[in-house]
Amino acid sequence: MSSEPEISQRDTPEGQQRADHATFRPGQQNPYLRIFKSNVFVRDHDRSLKFYVDKLGFSVVADGRFEFGRWVAIAPPDGTAILALIAPKRGSENYKLIGRSTQIGFIAEDIYATYDLWRNRGVHFHHPPQPQLWGGTFAGFCDEDGNSFELLGSDEMSREIEQQRRANAEKLESERRTAQELQIAKQVQARLFPQTFPHLRTLDYAGICIQARHVGGDYYDFFALGEERVGLFIGDISGKGIAAALLMANLQANLRSQFALAREQPQRFLESVNRLFYENTVDNAYATVFFAEYDDATQRLRYANCGHLSALLLRRDNTVEWLHSTGTVLGLFQDWTSTTVECQLYPGDVLALYTDGVTESFNAAQEEFGEQRLIEALRRHREQSAQPIVASIVADVQRFSPEEQHDDITLIIAKCRSDS
Repeated sequence: MSSEPEISQRDTPEGQQRADHATFRPGQQNPYLRIFKSNVFVRDHDRSLKFYVDKLGFSVVADGRFEFGRWVAIAPPDGTAILALIAPKRGSENYKLIGRSTQIGFIAEDIYATYDLWRNRGVHFHHPPQPQLWGGTFAGFCDEDGNSFELLGSDEMSREIEQQRRANAEKLESERRTAQELQIAKQVQARLFPQTFPHLRTLDYAGICIQARHVGGDYYDFFALGEERVGLFIGDISGKGIAAALLMANLQANLRSQFALAREQPQRFLESVNRLFYENTVDNAYATVFFAEYDDATQRLRYANCGHLSALLLRRDNTVEWLHSTGTVLGLFQDWTSTTVECQLYPGDVLALYTDGVTESFNAAQEEFGEQRLIEALRRHREQSAQPIVASIVADVQRFSPEEQHDDITLIIAKCRSDS
């Protein structure tokens, strides 16, 4: 009963909406199209569900209430087709369609096994499976309201169903393995982020990375550079997902292998990291990086901004300084250099290093969180210690952009404090 002209728009949820019209032009590829559902008119939803779910083994796809009433969608075990169970008002034109032939046929991999299973569950068949002139087998049955259906089977169809079943099983197994591998990759990548935090008397610092997918291309780290010195590092790898995660792991390995240089020659350290990253990755791979060295004794910060977003330094008097780029990105050029810049920190100053997943998070109106909102959040939470500031700003971003996260969110907060 999928296309009876008497079906009222009030009896289907799609009838409550109007689709935009599009003009099809010659040469244009046909848009994707599939059968959505077939209507079956019943007297009582709950009684019918017991038949289709308990006796036929169908599953409930949707069960909702609309202005016109309840609408229930069910699907056979393979889930490729949907029956819409509609209970029309008594006396309506659609009510007269209850108990008629639906002209809906189900194909079974083994019609005799299905027949025995359903009959033992109480399904009423008009007759057992019977051979047909076209080479297949046919059995008719009806539901609790007398709506009749066809159960079909044939050797050729059975082979096709078996092939589809195997293909679906292989697909599900492949998806399971992929999900398991991604989970392992997520656990491995989590270990690449800093596990220890070198203690400093005059700097309270913390970081976080919330990935948009299982794995991502954002990275942050903290380096112990000897007594009273620590390195703060944040990077954003080009691309997303697995590819970016692999590049991130490559960058992390390069950083760790050249760690000794960072203690005495931070500029050569970045030059060496760039060379290794350039040699070990494809031509279009690159990373924006911000690396800062903080001296606990002098409270001085020396940094290099390699094509990364400008860091924000919120001074204790609430003014803001931007720590802009001092060089280009890592990984694109074999010969690379960058200057370093020094600045003095004072108790109460707050430094924020972040990736574009923070400022480019957007709301339903397509407005970005932006740099100005980040500055306002820093001012609002500045009296807290570093870790709560990180948590508060991330919460602000997630409240502003509560829907699906589209990019990794990575943030480092470093707050200068008195020696006491």
